[in-house]
Amino acid sequence: MRKRGSLLRLEALLIVGVAITFGQTNTPPTKQYLQVKQYTQAEDDAILKLYDGIRVADVIDALGVVGLQDITMMDRKIRPLWKDQTNITHRIHGVALTLRLVTAQERAPEFASHAAERPWEAAWYKNQGEYVPLVRPGTVLVVDNQSRDDGWCGSNMGLSLFGKGLRGFVGNEVCRDTDEMSLTHIPVYQIPSLAPRGINPGRTWIESYNQPISVGHVLVMPGDIIVADGDGVAVVPRGRAEQVAGIARWIFEDDEWKRGKIYDRVGKPRDWTVNGHNEQPPPSSTRIK
Repeated sequence: MRKRGSLLRLEALLIVGVAITFGQTNTPPTKQYLQVKQYTQAEDDAILKLYDGIRVADVIDALGVVGLQDITMMDRKIRPLWKDQTNITHRIHGVALTLRLVTAQERAPEFASHAAERPWEAAWYKNQGEYVPLVRPGTVLVVDNQSRDDGWCGSNMGLSLFGKGLRGFVGNEVCRDTDEMSLTHIPVYQIPSLAPRGINPGRTWIESYNQPISVGHVLVMPGDIIVADGDGVAVVPRGRAEQVAGIARWIFEDDEWKRGKIYDRVGKPRDWTVNGHNEQPPPSSTRIK
């Protein structure tokens, strides 16, 4: 009987606990757990300067040094749309401006003519383009596109944002007009097999901008540092960006010095990638946070 009484008391306590847990009336109807921090243009400029010339290989090794192995490297399927084999101008680094796209729950209405459709499409673009004023020098637009076969960016939009200082686009599927985007050398990193063909109206809604998103199985927070080249796309959490940059700089300069020695030993004329450092730099003794 004593055992049965204990079980009954335990059962009663569990029922009360469930009632308390699920009966709360102060639970907000929605909540954003990951808080977004805003940065000034001056703050962005200062941190981006630290990444000038740095490669993804340097960044991924530096991320390993600070204990962020693998978890901030995007899926290797996300690749550069085009490559400049001479000057490597497809390599970019910048500050993440995030955009999340979802599939629309309604299609475009039927129109009597193409002329009747044009005002509707113009209004759609105006309504969905609120984030555009946030594009500034050093921005990388990172797009989580959950809609299907939708080209959020085309050659017109690409050139327009590039003129505002955009450094490139990154996402699973972001840009169509891939021939023109390649011709104008606007950096795009996406999954080649998902290169979209359609365009937004009737296919896509913007769910949010400058909020946390996941691209290539990696969390991207607004303000994070994006580094992309032929090896893929690395995301550096903003809070670790300065220290990662310092370590990556040493890795880059040390590698440049060593490769220069190899060029000389094998009799290969030095190119611009090995002309910067003729002495081996010392590693930093700064404490890893």
